[in-house]
Amino acid sequence: MPGKHPILIIDDDEALRATLADHLGEHGYAAYAAATLAEAEKVINEEDVRLDAIILDLGLPDGDGLDYCIRLRRRGHKMPIVILTGADGEDKVLQGLESGANDYITKPFRSDELVARLRAQLRLFDASEDRIISLGPFIFRPSKKLLRDPTKKGVIHLTDMENMILKHLHRAGTGVDRLTLLSEIWGHNSTVTIRALDTHIYRLRQKIEVDPSRPRLLVTNNGGYALQPEGAPASGR
Repeated sequence: MPGKHPILIIDDDEALRATLADHLGEHGYAAYAAATLAEAEKVINEEDVRLDAIILDLGLPDGDGLDYCIRLRRRGHKMPIVILTGADGEDKVLQGLESGANDYITKPFRSDELVARLRAQLRLFDASEDRIISLGPFIFRPSKKLLRDPTKKGVIHLTDMENMILKHLHRAGTGVDRLTLLSEIWGHNSTVTIRALDTHIYRLRQKIEVDPSRPRLLVTNNGGYALQPEGAPASGR
């Protein structure tokens, strides 16, 4: 599904779900929708679905949104959760935040306000260790220091340095020159040399590239390094 961030909307109001899905799409997000907790579970448990946030109504036909929020956190789901509450349900806001929700918004609300709240939570999540990142053919989990290949059911374990290199390159979004990458990872006063950085890049390519001599994911870019989608033309070793 296209979009920078896949968002799951859980609300039994069909018109509201459709409106939110359209509005999120206009802002570059991808929206899944569920009218019940049972439908939400089907989406969350799909192997190829990676959600970056959940918009969760408190009153649902087959359960309580607060209880579901607690269950999601206990199961290890760390993505931002924004709860929706009616005007007469503000006494539940504190309960919601204590249940693991990141933010709340009271109905009725403006769609732009919800998107702004969601965007703020996603910025925090993007900078955290908890985010699960799509990286070429891999699912990258910085907190676990591993890459998972869903198609081959394989797992690649990363060293601390390899993990940090991938995090910095992904966060940059564009090419990072060697000196900048060196200082970001080891600090300005580090005695680590560019040669050591290149060695880590070499070893990382051995793990993630089909042909390390012709890298297509971790590429050389203007004297530095960059991550690009698999299949794009490589710019060098």
